[in-house]
Amino acid sequence: MTDHPDLTLRVADMADASSLAALSLEVWIGTYMREGVSGFFADYVLAELTAARFAETLADPQEHVIVSQNRVGIDGYIRISRGRPGPTPGCSDVEITTLYVQPRHHGRGIGAALLRAGLAHCAEEGVARVWLASNAENTPAKAFYLSQGFERVGETQFVINDQSYLNDVFTRDCLG
Repeated sequence: MTDHPDLTLRVADMADASSLAALSLEVWIGTYMREGVSGFFADYVLAELTAARFAETLADPQEHVIVSQNRVGIDGYIRISRGRPGPTPGCSDVEITTLYVQPRHHGRGIGAALLRAGLAHCAEEGVARVWLASNAENTPAKAFYLSQGFERVGETQFVINDQSYLNDVFTRDCLG
């Protein structure tokens, strides 16, 4: 599945909440706070990316989280959310809310393996199509999604308080 002989993909459980929060902080800060850490963004990530919030997500039957775990711990995850209508025509109500891999593990096939597992889960659940949004400036992520069979179908805004940030919307079939 990947070139990691010691990699395991599994459904996340409550014991993973703090690891998911820490990994999310690392990826979010590294991706979006490239020029420095402002109080605005620090307040956002410290309020949103907490173990308690991840415990809520893991307890929600509309959420499905798959983690990749190496011999030491979690190095990536995919979160799939039901009941999240897409922002553009052609989107379903199933979103790949998050696909994060620790930067030091990029290029090892972990993201592709997680994406395959997430799409397989959706197909098993009878979901025909999923959508996701990616920051318009996140060129590596957008290239990855396009290389994995997603198509760009529009734009949306990611909103924090009174500020918004352009995101591209992508969709892909799960079945077949």
